[in-house]
Amino acid sequence: MMRTLTLIKKKLHYLHSDVGKAEKEKHKRGKHVLVENLLGLLKVKVVRGVNLAVRDVHGCYPYVLVQTGEQKLRTKVKKKSINPEWDEELTFCIDDADVPFRLEVFDKHSFHKDESMGHAEFHIRPLVQAVKLDLSNKPSGTIIENIIPNRQNSLAEMSDIYWSEGKVMQDIVLRLKDVIRGEIELKLSWIMIPGAKGLERISK
Repeated sequence: MMRTLTLIKKKLHYLHSDVGKAEKEKHKRGKHVLVENLLGLLKVKVVRGVNLAVRDVHGCYPYVLVQTGEQKLRTKVKKKSINPEWDEELTFCIDDADVPFRLEVFDKHSFHKDESMGHAEFHIRPLVQAVKLDLSNKPSGTIIENIIPNRQNSLAEMSDIYWSEGKVMQDIVLRLKDVIRGEIELKLSWIMIPGAKGLERISK
């Protein structure tokens, strides 16, 4: 009887072990497929806010929430400042150059819902198209493209896409919507991923 129980326990152990290995292998394959489909990584540096609209007479505690698709990241909260300096980098995985980024500034509250201090959108297709160019022989600081403010974007001023220290970068100043004033300064930089083949789908 004891021998039979021992054999059953061994069989169950091997069965669970095989299932575990299969799940791990499936997870590995899934990660591999995911990496292959990615275009790359985008670092969004939230530099600072300028002349933000005050929502609270006791002072504002602003932070920035950045979202694209299902990815959502935020900065730290700055205390009592309408000109906060964050200098924080938020990193996003990019698999579609046409999915817009939405940025929203919030005033942090302790006892009720955080209040919006304005929002804006920006698009990264021009930057991704610039990544496809052969820029290896270009000097650092080369301007690739100028994006002009218009009614379809939230730009407060002209935005330069440029080549710097081996990376494609873009400086952006966004004018916040649904508030009387306020701007957010960003710096975007593109990071290549070894093994990622998603850029092959992007036309120059």
